[in-house]
Formats: sequence, C-alpha cells, structure tokens
Amino acid sequence: MADFDQRETPELIRALSPALYGDRDVFAREKQAIFARTWRLVGHENMLASAGDFITDDFAGTSIMLVRGADEEIRAFYNICPHRAGPLATEFTGNCGHELTCKYHGWRFMLDGRLRAARDFGNAAGFDPRDFGLKPVRLEQWRRFLFVVMDEDAAPLAALMAPIEEAWPETAIQPFALRRSHEIACDWKAYVENYLEGYHVPTLHPTLDAEIVSEDYQVEMHDQVAVHTAPSKGEDAVYTGFWGWVFPLLGINVYQHGVMMERISPVGPDRTRLDYLYFFDPARRDELEAMLKLSDAVTAEDVWICERVQKNLTSGVYEPGPLSPRHEGAVRWFQDQIRSRLELDG
Repeated sequence: MADFDQRETPELIRALSPALYGDRDVFAREKQAIFARTWRLVGHENMLASAGDFITDDFAGTSIMLVRGADEEIRAFYNICPHRAGPLATEFTGNCGHELTCKYHGWRFMLDGRLRAARDFGNAAGFDPRDFGLKPVRLEQWRRFLFVVMDEDAAPLAALMAPIEEAWPETAIQPFALRRSHEIACDWKAYVENYLEGYHVPTLHPTLDAEIVSEDYQVEMHDQVAVHTAPSKGEDAVYTGFWGWVFPLLGINVYQHGVMMERISPVGPDRTRLDYLYFFDPARRDELEAMLKLSDAVTAEDVWICERVQKNLTSGVYEPGPLSPRHEGAVRWFQDQIRSRLELDG
C-alpha cells in the first residue's frame, strides 16, 4: 500500500509557482536546504577494484571523491586540498597509485586522507601535518552502491532505501559496463517532475509505449521513494517495467539483463547534468546495444520536452496549472517537499 495516495485529492491541487524555476536565489537555497542534506549516489564498489582506484562526483558546486585504500577500505573525501583548495583529481575515474597528489601545489596525501608531504613548504611555526588531512565525507553502502551525504545528522541510508529494497528484491548487481553523461537546459525540478509521472508516456514515448501497458502505469510514493510499475507487453521486452526514484536526485531503471542508475546533477538554476551508470551482464554484451538504443530514444524525448517546458516556465506567461489526481500524485508529493524544505507559503 502506498504511503501517499495519488488517486484522491480533496480539492484541486496546483503546480509550483514558475518563479521557482531557473532562479539563482532559489537554487542557492536548494543547495543548503536539499542537496547538502540528502544522500547522493557516487558509484558502486565494483568500480573501485584495486588500491588507488578513485571516482569523483561534482554536483551543485561541490566536488567529492571516493578512493580505495591499501587496506581495501573505501573512503570518501571532499576533492579539495586543505592548502589552497586545489583538486586532488580532475577525471571521473582512475588510479592514483599509492597516494593522492594535489594538482595545484603538489601536496601529497595517503589514501586514508592523512597529509604525507607538503612539497617545499618551508618551516612555519605551528604547522602540524596532522591538522591538514583531507576532509572526510560520510559514506554508506546499499547493495554495494556507494552513497555520500554532507549532513552528519542525516538518517541512515538503509532507512531511505527500504522501499526500493522491498519493491526490487534482486540483490545481485552486474559489473559496471559504462558511464554516459550529458547536460540538459532545464531546472533540475522540471526534469524530476517529468520522471515522476507516466501520464506523458503515450504521447511522448512511442518506443517505450510499445514495450509497456501504459494504461496500467502506476507511481506510488513510499516515504521518500517513488516506485513505478507498468506491465511489459512481452517476455522479450527490454524494460522489466520497474523504475524507482529516490529523493531528490536518483533514478533507478531496471532492464531484463542489467540496471541503469541515473544520477541527476544540478549544475545551475537552468542546467542539469544527467549521469547514466550502466551495470550489465557481460555474457549478454550484445544485448546491451538494445538497452542503450531504447534508453537513448526515451532520453532524447525527455530532453526535448523538458527544455521546452523550462522555456515556457520562465516565459512570464504560464500560471500554475492543475495536477492530475490519477497520474501526478508523485509530482504533487515532490512539489510539497520543495515547498516544505524551502519554507515556502502555499
């Protein structure tokens, strides 16, 4: 049973004010009130196979890195040198060997974050290397997926992911296959709202509509998780008919022979980066192409509509329209969260 009934509303519910989209002041508030306080997927343990392997993630102006140490432990740090804020890594992934080196002045750090050497720094009274290690970030795992949060008081990751755990019982994750990324010219909220309803599938996604029974598409909210279900039309369908979304920036797309984790990364008030992390059965590599083909088609259609919605939201003409109680309950839940977390009236 859903925690939030999207089918019934006592009165007509209207969408968010368009003034909240593409606004720099609103985006600055979202950084503190939402992004800094919620869990963020960075990658999966099988992307860090050896000591020195690292992954970086940049979102909403913050750079974070995960690295596997010589002791096999994976740690998370801000990708910021404590000297003068240079980066430790500029690539998405790689191997740094036995130490991390700042790209600016060459300070070197052990894989556990301790400062190993401040290159040619000189003598300075009161300088203690133990005071200048990398700043750690809280890190937790779910099914070996690696999540970080900047808020030390955030609830445990397991509690957040519990509805996905129940709705998607498959625990074996295939090896990491590839990462694809692109930017979209819209506020992150416009993209998420599109993700949270299947109302548009018959009109916007003909290929997906041919794979699933769109009239039976359902989205149910369970705490901070949206669970999408839609029956597949055949056993050979690429999609299994299960999608998940975790507030505020993670999409989970399950295919017949793999999964795609979609990181939604706010870049600015009117730009969003989408990172697709594909995990796929290597014995079925040929079938990956079918998954990518369908994924690309649906993505292109979503980009097309979201960028036009963004333009119309900021046109000065649009006024908040009504939300469908049958199809847009999850959108309503999300918009209520925005109002609450930004402490907005109405």
